[in-house]
Amino acid sequence: MSISSHSSMAFSSCCFCHSLISYKRNNAASFALAPIINSDLSSQQVGGSRTKLRTDWSFLGGSRIVIRPNRPRTLLQRNIFRVSASWLESSQIATSIFPLGTLAVLPFYFFMVVAPKAALTQKVMESSIPYIVLGLLYVYLVYLSWTPDTMQLLFPNKYLLPELDGIAEMFSRVMTLASAWIHLLAVDLFAARQIYHDGLENDIETRHSVSLCLMSCPIGLVSHFITKALFSRRDT
Repeated sequence: MSISSHSSMAFSSCCFCHSLISYKRNNAASFALAPIINSDLSSQQVGGSRTKLRTDWSFLGGSRIVIRPNRPRTLLQRNIFRVSASWLESSQIATSIFPLGTLAVLPFYFFMVVAPKAALTQKVMESSIPYIVLGLLYVYLVYLSWTPDTMQLLFPNKYLLPELDGIAEMFSRVMTLASAWIHLLAVDLFAARQIYHDGLENDIETRHSVSLCLMSCPIGLVSHFITKALFSRRDT
């Protein structure tokens, strides 16, 4: 083998060894610095949001740090859960109040119909507590059912007059329907009490009119006026 061939092989070996040593040093430095950089960056927030730090390594690129922001999926899920929980809670309130309100007024009608002249009935019907409770409950339900478009549905035109379409859309909501039911219960019971007291003062039969007020207040009022007119003619 010639001298030139030996020289070329020696030169190639030296270049390969030099490249291998340089590559090992660079990778050793990268791996040595990676934990330090990771520990510094992991304690900071990039761009005002939480991030994920991940160290990748490849044969050609060596070690590198990849910063990836967290996706706001968790926050979105929380917001959806809160909205669903709020809607569910409102629906449960309306569903519970509807039968409870009905059952709460039935004892007063029972006393006025079964024992209208009893001392206990007269004492119970003189109290204003039932109407105050129903009124406060109504205000609470109106507060829960109030939405930004409520006024627009109530007064859709420039004349500030309600329209049937807007009222129908409002009463399609469960909470609004529950508040309207409490409103009817309070007004019907108040009208029934007025009929009951008027019957006691004028000695007029009111049990049928009071019963009608439970189902439909206007019909009960008409019934009482007719009954009162017939009793007045009888007395004359």
